[in-house]
Amino acid sequence: MRDALMLGAAVLAALAGMGWLALAMDVHWEQACGAAAQPPARARLLRVLGMLALAASLGLCLAVDHASMAALVWVMSLAAAALAVAMALSWRPHWLRLLVPGAPRA
Repeated sequence: MRDALMLGAAVLAALAGMGWLALAMDVHWEQACGAAAQPPARARLLRVLGMLALAASLGLCLAVDHASMAALVWVMSLAAAALAVAMALSWRPHWLRLLVPGAPRA
């Protein structure tokens, strides 16, 4: 049960990381928040948060399985998270605002 919770947390961390990396781009920020541009400091913060979340996802995968299986699970969770964020951006981009508290509304 513990392993399943840790893998679920790894997938959620990958999803948040991909969302933050997407929101760091001005085009996706405009889609999600409707604001013309974001300050460079916020974009840097979102990039750092995205990288940290992806690293946390890898760490959680490594804590559950041996390295070769963890790498496979991590890459697959990255692919699933990227697909989920891409679908959210094309269908309901405002859902990504949940990742940035205080983000402007469209």
